[in-house]
Amino acid sequence: MKKTILIPTPLRPFINQQEEVETTATTVDEALQDLALNFPKIKQHLYDKEDNLRKFINIYVNDSDIRDLNGVETPLNENDEISLVPAIAGG
Repeated sequence: MKKTILIPTPLRPFINQQEEVETTATTVDEALQDLALNFPKIKQHLYDKEDNLRKFINIYVNDSDIRDLNGVETPLNENDEISLVPAIAGG
């Protein structure tokens, strides 16, 4: 089953400039863990020292925020797209 992780421009340098990465994961957590395993340089941008997801990364499955679903345990279906959206601070 094909699922796609869409990588935002600021994180692409940590995954060889790829715009997207395919995964066979069955949950969001599994997909992100696989991404961090395959591209170790991105891990520090997704997880803190206790291996918790960083709060400034918003994650969507298709158009739904995972906080409104089952969090990182949100199941993935064929052709789902996972979007990583870093929060932008401004003033």
